[in-house]
Amino acid sequence: MTSDGMFGPITLRDEPIDGVLFLIERLTGKTVLRPQALPTAAITLTQRESVTKAEAIQAIETLLNLNGIAITPLGTRFLKVTPLNLAKSEAPEFIEGSTLGLVPSGRIASKVFQLTFLRINEFMPQINGLLNPAAGAQPMLFDKSNAALITDSVSNLQRVEALVAKLDQPVLGGMQPKFYQLRSGAKASEVVNKIRTLFSGPLQNQIGSATSYSPDDRTNQIILVSDPRQHAFFDELIAKLDVRSDPNTRNEVINLKHAAAKDVATILSQLVSGQNNAAKSSGQEALRPVVAGAPTPGTGPAMPTATPGPVVASPAIAAASLGLNLDSSNQFSSLLTILPEERSNSIVVSGTMDDVRLINELVAKIDVLLAQVRIEVVIAEVTLGDNTTSGISALGLQITEGKLVGFNGSVAGGTIANATLTADTHDLSAAINLVTTPRKSNATILSQPNIITTHNKEGHIFVGEQRPIVSNYVNNGTVGGTTSTAGGFSSNVTYKDIGIDLKVKPLIGTDGSVQLEITQEVNDILGNVSIGGNDQPRIGRRSTESFVSANSGDIIVLGGLQRTSKSKSTSRLGPIPIIGDLLGSRSREDTRTDLVFFLRPTVLTNTPADNATALKQVEAFPKNQRNQVKSALGIEPKK
Repeated sequence: MTSDGMFGPITLRDEPIDGVLFLIERLTGKTVLRPQALPTAAITLTQRESVTKAEAIQAIETLLNLNGIAITPLGTRFLKVTPLNLAKSEAPEFIEGSTLGLVPSGRIASKVFQLTFLRINEFMPQINGLLNPAAGAQPMLFDKSNAALITDSVSNLQRVEALVAKLDQPVLGGMQPKFYQLRSGAKASEVVNKIRTLFSGPLQNQIGSATSYSPDDRTNQIILVSDPRQHAFFDELIAKLDVRSDPNTRNEVINLKHAAAKDVATILSQLVSGQNNAAKSSGQEALRPVVAGAPTPGTGPAMPTATPGPVVASPAIAAASLGLNLDSSNQFSSLLTILPEERSNSIVVSGTMDDVRLINELVAKIDVLLAQVRIEVVIAEVTLGDNTTSGISALGLQITEGKLVGFNGSVAGGTIANATLTADTHDLSAAINLVTTPRKSNATILSQPNIITTHNKEGHIFVGEQRPIVSNYVNNGTVGGTTSTAGGFSSNVTYKDIGIDLKVKPLIGTDGSVQLEITQEVNDILGNVSIGGNDQPRIGRRSTESFVSANSGDIIVLGGLQRTSKSKSTSRLGPIPIIGDLLGSRSREDTRTDLVFFLRPTVLTNTPADNATALKQVEAFPKNQRNQVKSALGIEPKK
């Protein structure tokens, strides 16, 4: 030690622990208390310049810490020396104030860190890598107090305290709110939508993710939370947007070519109302569209041609299905009005230019010509023999998945088996006649109707008659006092369809395929029954429902609507045995019949080729009638 209180130079060469501890006793003037077993280490230190006593103690304590030995103050006269991994359990020095004013060293100490804004269970795992793993157990967490007790070297405690001072700040540190009262007629939600559109994409990164701006339509204010340095930018931007302007509205009449005006107005009503509800749920201004003459979703009747769907649907999903994009810059305004004009089959639109543009785009997607299909039908009644179970087997038809693919038949001197259907005629009855011979003795064609319908629109065929049926029978006679009025009887009569009822609803695919939903019903008279003195018919009912997929031109065959009728005949002497047989015969007969439906759907192409079938039938007329029909159609008769 020099005369001015400085120490040095200090030179230690592989000094054992005992020699280093003796040096600590000389420097501190305190007695060192140590266990018998300490980590074996050889300490080396070369200090060429003189240093203060505190600096010398700092250097030696740090060297011991690096070699796994901790020095802990014990009162004013002693120092406790322990292995570093036991220092925590040996009650090291507890620092209550800040460690930042202490001299950094390897001396082991403990300190409680209590956080204000950060959560201790989230903060500690992130700084565990900064602590000395040889100092003992992990930090002790106190969740309820949001604090942690850390035992480590003074230098490490100082690092932790500096991090806490830097990071334990409020999330909105440096952010300030500002309120913009709009006074020139602009709506707060509309201005915010414009700002959001302006900052969509990469520009959002320029203002920072913490910056937020929200409308308050109740007070017509915009609430901005941002760094104060951004306030001047938003002041200028909102001032430019908060200006009075008359809406640029226009009226337009959109004539429809194919769809019904009322149906189109209903679809547009659902779409605009869906956008309105989506805006409400997101906190934006309600759009309040006015769609006159069309039912409000959920209150009006369902559209006759549209399948039921969710009334309040996402506008983005509804518009995406039509190929449109309704983002914040493509929204309907509150000035939009839609009026269906049924007399001219058009819709009248009043709104901004964007409103009219969006409605025109929607109408162009909706007002399209639906695909059409011609369905040729042949209804044949087949008498079944004892060896046949259905009309299809009786006619020798080969059916695959409900479609006619081949036949078995007969010709003079032989039979035809497993033949392939190759009919190329436009007449379905002629095609069937070629390959299945339905007009032979056990088959009769009852009807050959044709229907034309559009996609998802039901077609209906009825072949039969209406029969009167007494539904109510009342005695009108009255008796009162000493007089009476001769009564009569009155009947209420209703009419019942008796015959063949066929309903077909097609779904036409873009590839020419057709899915048919077919409902067949056959009602016929089985006999009479007396009810209240009135003969009433007994009606037999047979019905089926089918769903068949076919290609355009395939022949679909449906059977199975069978009926069994019984007949009996006797001589005029009836049941008298022997004599009755001599004077006349008696017979009983059970007859089974089956109705077979042949359907051939043909998807129309909206070209002259669609008329080929009808023109071919006209050519089969007698010459005079053929020429009259062609003249009425404006077709030049062939010479």
